[in-house]
Order: sequence, then structure tokens, then C-alpha cells
Amino acid sequence: MKYNIRGQRMEVTEALRDYVAKKLGRLERYFEAAPQSDVQVTMAVTKGQHAIEVTIPLPGVMLRAEEKRDDMYASVDFVVDKLERQIRKHKTKLNRKFRRSDTARLFKEEAGTGTSGVSTLIHEDEDELELVRTKRFSMKPMDVEEAILHMNMVGHNFYVFANSDTKEVNVVYRRSDGKYGLIETAE
Repeated sequence: MKYNIRGQRMEVTEALRDYVAKKLGRLERYFEAAPQSDVQVTMAVTKGQHAIEVTIPLPGVMLRAEEKRDDMYASVDFVVDKLERQIRKHKTKLNRKFRRSDTARLFKEEAGTGTSGVSTLIHEDEDELELVRTKRFSMKPMDVEEAILHMNMVGHNFYVFANSDTKEVNVVYRRSDGKYGLIETAE
């Protein structure tokens, strides 16, 4: 893989470049042949948070992850972990698709785990979308400010409510910057 590493509002040191290349190089063990795609890595520092965003275009799938931490090296570690989870999630599904079409596989069957049958079963379960809980509740009409108060009171990141002004179902949510957003249905 070729790495295109750039910094926004920061200078990317040679040590940081080497660390990113070494950590992202771990991902190559999951592939039959090393991908020839250009890996886009963007690093930035905003309000004391060290952010990294990695995009890896592959045939049939686009891997993308971002992470914000207090330390850039920690951000790199966590973003690589996210990418590894994505690869494991897509591995079985993509290999099954390629096996049916008699083309070359993208991911290795076993990514060096050492437990041949067990890890495949675990990863196959990750591909299935399983609904584990359903909730029903009555929605009392309220305004947006009241919905935000209810959301904060129950300690959730979002809250579904019946908007008393529009008579529609809306969602308020807490944004990563600490402010609030509103999702309305379109007609």
C-alpha cells in the first residue's frame, strides 16, 4: 500500500509518518496480495484533539475510519483497530462473493489468528444484522427544547419525540461539538 499522509493545521514529523506506515502496514496481513491502492491519511489538531482519518479504497469496498484522542499516537492506534474490525466484518462476505464468481479473493481466509475454524465462525456472525431489542413508547407532543431536556435527563445521545409545532416525528441529538441537532422528516 502507498500512503499519502498529510497534516491540516499541523506539521507531520518523520517519526509520525513512520509510525503511521508501520501501524497501517499491519493491515496487509489480512489480504491475499498487498493492495496497490493509495491510502489517504489526514491528520489534524483541533481544540487540543488529535484527529486522524484514514481512507483505503479497495475493489468492492471502501474502508474508512477516523478517531480523535488527546494524543496523535493514541489516535493512530485506535483508528487501526477500527479498520481491523471493518476488515474482519467484510472479510467473510467478500470472500464468499468472490468464491461464487471464481475470481481471486481479496482477503485471506485466516488472518494469522492460529485458530482455523473458530475465528471464521465468529466473523461470519458479525456479517449478519441481528435485531436484539424492540422498544415501544407513546410520544407526548413537546417542543424541541423540552425534547432536549428529556434526552439529557435519560442520558442518551438522541431522543425521538412528537413535535408539538409541526405535528411530525422528530429526533434531537447531541453533536460531537456538544451542541444539539434536529432531524425532521421530509415530505
